[in-house]
Amino acid sequence: MNRTEFVFATATILFIAFCLGWFASWLIHRLTRVTRADMGELEQMAQALHEAEETRDEALRYIETREAELSNQITQSEAELRAAMEGLRDARHETEELRAYIDRMNATR
Repeated sequence: MNRTEFVFATATILFIAFCLGWFASWLIHRLTRVTRADMGELEQMAQALHEAEETRDEALRYIETREAELSNQITQSEAELRAAMEGLRDARHETEELRAYIDRMNATR
């Protein structure tokens, strides 16, 4: 085999390899092509996802507002409890003072 035959043989092999690669690429593209039905299904899935995200965002907003309301109610209840406990403490102290006063008055009689 001389140089010219070697070049033609190499060129032929490379051309055949190129043709096989192009055919394989075309075949893969043809088999994996997205159809209109698939696109419709993807559109429906995208719409459902969008609606689900909106529902989730709405639920999160509701939870945040409800949490803020409950936190406010807890704070108010704690403040009322502290005020009631202070009032009770004052009433007990006053009761003890009145008992002591009554005991002193009964003792002097």
